[in-house]
Amino acid sequence: MTSHVTSGVFSGNGVPVRPKKMADIVAGRIRRMIARGEVTDGQWLPTEPQLMAEFGVSRPTLREAFRLLEADSLVSIRRGPPGGARVTIPGPEAAAAQFGMLLTLSGTTLADIYEARMTIEPAAARAIAERGTAADRKQLAELLEEVRAAADAGRSVDRMIVRFHQSLVELSGNRTLATVTGMLNEIITRHIEQVFADAREPAEEVAANTKRALRAYERLVDLVDARDGEGAEKFWTRHMKAARPYVLKGGTQGATQVVDLLY
Repeated sequence: MTSHVTSGVFSGNGVPVRPKKMADIVAGRIRRMIARGEVTDGQWLPTEPQLMAEFGVSRPTLREAFRLLEADSLVSIRRGPPGGARVTIPGPEAAAAQFGMLLTLSGTTLADIYEARMTIEPAAARAIAERGTAADRKQLAELLEEVRAAADAGRSVDRMIVRFHQSLVELSGNRTLATVTGMLNEIITRHIEQVFADAREPAEEVAANTKRALRAYERLVDLVDARDGEGAEKFWTRHMKAARPYVLKGGTQGATQVVDLLY
């Protein structure tokens, strides 16, 4: 007896493929608009009537597409008439939870994340020293001055220090590594804020640790300015190894699971 399919779409291996809903299609087209720069961060998308006419969909379908985009942190929704959506380009913090889930499912620890940073950052320091522009070197020096000014004023420098590390990779010119490092640094930042908030270290100890960090950053900036790529890479490797016990304090030296920081 011969069987046949009267409806539906099948993949090459005979598994039914569910057709995309119209809201998914509309959301996909808007994603491409954002990715191509046709609409930029902070810009409002066309009005609902305009988008309904352009895509040939109903208001409920368009609003479902908006909700999909909002879940991706690509737009913020204006409720009520006339309704609308504004583009919000997400940063690493928006993807950290999803990225963290993938790391969690593979049993990733905080120590493993730090090791990844130790692989990326020294090479980035070398790249800036050898191939960076004068503007890149100036920006790194300015970031150092911002950290120093905050420390002198007695303000917390935890996030500024993470920003210095992040900028080191961004200025190296590799956007892929910069994005990955941004998500890794967001996880590290949450660990630092959680552990050090609970620890309540004496002000004198915090100040001493900040001074040590600043000396390391000053040395790195000097090596970068001197265009000493090998020296910058070796020095930053030593610095990160020395800082590892301090950054990973709490728990059992980095055995903390990613899930404990993000969920």
